[in-house]
Amino acid sequence: MPQSTAPAPRDPDQHGDPVADGAAAAEVATPAVPAAGTGRVAAFFDVDNTIIRGASSFHLAVGLWRRGFFQRTDIVRFAVHQIRYLLFGENREQIDEVRSRALEIMRGRSVAEVVAIAEDIYDEVLALRIFPGTQRLLDQHIRAGHEVWLVTATPVEIADIIARRLGTTGALGTVAEHKDGFYTGRLVGDLLHGKAKASSVRALADKEGLDLSLSFAYGDSQNDVPILSEVGFPCAINPEGRLRKHAAEVGWPVREFRGRRNATRRGVDAATVAGSAWVLGLVIRAVRRRLRGGA
Repeated sequence: MPQSTAPAPRDPDQHGDPVADGAAAAEVATPAVPAAGTGRVAAFFDVDNTIIRGASSFHLAVGLWRRGFFQRTDIVRFAVHQIRYLLFGENREQIDEVRSRALEIMRGRSVAEVVAIAEDIYDEVLALRIFPGTQRLLDQHIRAGHEVWLVTATPVEIADIIARRLGTTGALGTVAEHKDGFYTGRLVGDLLHGKAKASSVRALADKEGLDLSLSFAYGDSQNDVPILSEVGFPCAINPEGRLRKHAAEVGWPVREFRGRRNATRRGVDAATVAGSAWVLGLVIRAVRRRLRGGA
């Protein structure tokens, strides 16, 4: 694919001037790519809180719960995880706990059924939660002829749907094992998280002939540092505190697409937290009604 050689116009987000989601802000510019190098250029995007506000797996879990996949106690656990994620960023221990329970629940379920539900969840929820700033940035990479890959711990079935809907080259995600069209409750390999993301990107670059020194990566969490460190043009998008500090120390650019009110540490996505709390309250009230009925 052709490489971008166009000069980069002034980027209003590059130096701490956040772009509000609803504002008709200037188009986000991708940096110019040097002409040197023999491989193709790629851009690697994390998904949760980089492209989509909040955790995409949580929204899938809610959709599956409404269709009878999960129990109320499970959705409470997922809601608490979502709130923690928005407030404090990613935590590997919590992610592993939620992943293990989710795999257990999905055992014996049809892959085709889950994919169909995930398509509905994208239309109903995820499409409405895409950061316009990240969308513009992603579209510019596509127009520049760069390969664009989503790299996420989210199940690959969801990642593939998001990638297809956004018109990107493809997606790397966590792979749940399935046999004869049904989930076994086990993973193929490990959760695509942290260093595993970087390993997957290196393997993809070797396979596809991508030049990582000329490529781009975008993430929001300290756990994205390994993948950001693999490329010549790393950038923190909507970073949580630890990544923001690391980016300042190493000189990585930071872009805020959450709006001015959310550019500070206390600017958590209040709407999403409120929505998660609403789900939690709804479930608690349902449990209380059941207990009173039993009494």
